[in-house]
Amino acid sequence: MNVSHHLDELIARYPALESCRDDLWKAYEILHDVYSRGGMTLVCGNGGSAADSEHIVGELMKEFEIRRPLPQEEQEKLKAFSAEYGAVVAEHLQGALPAVSLTGGISLSTAFANDAVPELVFAQQAYGYANPQSALIGISTSGNSKNVIYALLAARLKGARTIGLTGASGGKMKAYCDVCICVPSTCTPDIQELHLPVYHALCKMVEEAFFG
Repeated sequence: MNVSHHLDELIARYPALESCRDDLWKAYEILHDVYSRGGMTLVCGNGGSAADSEHIVGELMKEFEIRRPLPQEEQEKLKAFSAEYGAVVAEHLQGALPAVSLTGGISLSTAFANDAVPELVFAQQAYGYANPQSALIGISTSGNSKNVIYALLAARLKGARTIGLTGASGGKMKAYCDVCICVPSTCTPDIQELHLPVYHALCKMVEEAFFG
């Protein structure tokens, strides 16, 4: 399925992102391969980038622009499981592209911060979740957020692919990413404004590939 029209539409609205086209496509290919193999995507960032992490998970785990009804076989199984509840679950459950934000889990994050090294809280989760069938998206406007860099290292240790989303320079984290999407700005609010349409395009592309 040709999903490149989403890139064309993105760049038509944000011409400055033409410089990111190739890296956006590479990031899509990584995510497509991850989901083709039954894997999952991990996402992390700080502050506004933490909100972006949650946002990305929301677009992947449920329908974004395309309806995702369960396969008929699964619907029938649910109805067979329960005459009382099965039909409701079968009708409203949606296909998912598995994704987890590492910014939540307050019990784990506070326990780890208290007992170990706070800046490794994303890395600890990446070490626990990541495997060769997964990918980690690290978001940092500067590209230098240590806790994101540590998470990238942990993910790579476990064989996961790594995708960076940052500003123009790429920062230090660029060296630890299989692909780094460096949007063309050095101003934090402007970088964040460009990150949103970038990850929306990626989510649309993956959704269309699997549910279009």
